[in-house]
Amino acid sequence: MFSRSILSKQFARQAAAAATPAKAGIMFRPAVFALSQQQRRLLSDQTRQAITKAVASAPVVLFMKGTPETPQCGFSRASIQILGLQGVDPAKFAAFNVLEDQDLRQGIKEFSDWPTIPQLYVDKEFIGGCDIIVSMHQNGELAKLLDEKKVLATETDAAAGEKKE
Repeated sequence: MFSRSILSKQFARQAAAAATPAKAGIMFRPAVFALSQQQRRLLSDQTRQAITKAVASAPVVLFMKGTPETPQCGFSRASIQILGLQGVDPAKFAAFNVLEDQDLRQGIKEFSDWPTIPQLYVDKEFIGGCDIIVSMHQNGELAKLLDEKKVLATETDAAAGEKKE
């Protein structure tokens, strides 16, 4: 698993790239992200576009405190551990460290209308925070969802990884 940093300059560049005329008006916005008019005003279009692009960057996306290698809070650590236990394919996973960018840290909460971090997205759909991830892991729903979305590492992936080392 790897982490992608969204520093303010990178965040601004991604948002600017996403706002090109060819992409204007095309933005992933599932019904689950129904924000109030007031919340939409708090989140700038630039930040919204950058977050939309980040959510679409991989089939499994985790906004967390720290990186998968060095989580900076227990909830982020638990979320990473669960995704590892589930067998998420590292090639289909991206993590974004919200501690590196204040716009991202606040913006992701407004984007999802979820007050806490970490936040998990699977196939561009907001799943929930650590409490939801733990619950879904315990009752088997997370395994079923990850299998349906075909984001789990296969035995051939694991064997190929062992040969590279």
